[in-house]
Amino acid sequence: WLIEDKHGHLITAPSTSPENSFIDPTGQRNSVCVASTLDLAISWSVLTIFIQASQIVNRDQSLAQKAETARSKLLPYQIGRWGQLQEWSKDFIEAEPGHRHMSHLLGLHPGFQITPRGTPELAAAAKRTLERRFNYGGPATGWSCAWKINHWARLESGEDAYLFVVSILRKSTFPNLFDAHPPFQIDGNFGAAAGIAEMLVQSHAGEINLLPALPKAWVNGNFQGIRARGGFILNLSWKNGVLTDGSIFSQTREICVLRYIHPISAFCDNKPITLEKVSENVVRFQAEAGKTYQLRI
Repeated sequence: WLIEDKHGHLITAPSTSPENSFIDPTGQRNSVCVASTLDLAISWSVLTIFIQASQIVNRDQSLAQKAETARSKLLPYQIGRWGQLQEWSKDFIEAEPGHRHMSHLLGLHPGFQITPRGTPELAAAAKRTLERRFNYGGPATGWSCAWKINHWARLESGEDAYLFVVSILRKSTFPNLFDAHPPFQIDGNFGAAAGIAEMLVQSHAGEINLLPALPKAWVNGNFQGIRARGGFILNLSWKNGVLTDGSIFSQTREICVLRYIHPISAFCDNKPITLEKVSENVVRFQAEAGKTYQLRI
């Protein structure tokens, strides 16, 4: 599907950004374009996941090298006139600035290309995109609210994520807890649950980020059984918004990388383990399969 443009970038054509449209240079409303941001995000994700899989299973290195070359040639994301992440390769005027779809933010969630620390400029542009959509439309249908919970959680803005948690429960949930997008849409249920989990634990950026988007309303709390990438299962408790204790069960022998805003200590079989400092607020240790590690502040 990818083709090369006159500048040597790989693009998709024809392309759309479901289900949104733009005003083209002739003043007409249109939806067909070249290289929507959604297409670029999907292409980057597919190529990256294939490259990672090739490394893990130690196979298809020549094809993985082709994938790396293709990924490096993808048309870069563009930041538009309002500081937003462009939805299309050109800075078209949106026909509906408050549109419920956020397709061009797939690189933020469920993808992992855009992160606050890895790509701060793109993260800021994604934030601006969310703010503009809200200013022009506000909370939307259940599944749309659910996706915005995840977006704001990935940007580590607990208060904004919580706003959409409240919205989906008050406005888009039936008494039986089905998502109210008549007659019923499972996207809102699964998406909101995923978003709440993202507010509490994230692991898409090569580290386990503890309570990354905890809102003030959840001053005290705990959870059990949230899974993180790498084969880790977490139980955590917090009080007054600060982690008090928790545990990590490791299903495999992996290096466990932890991020938290306060210093933490870890124990295994009641014995302290050494945590290597990676950077500010980030530590790591070698986890063993079948072992449980206790966390304390």
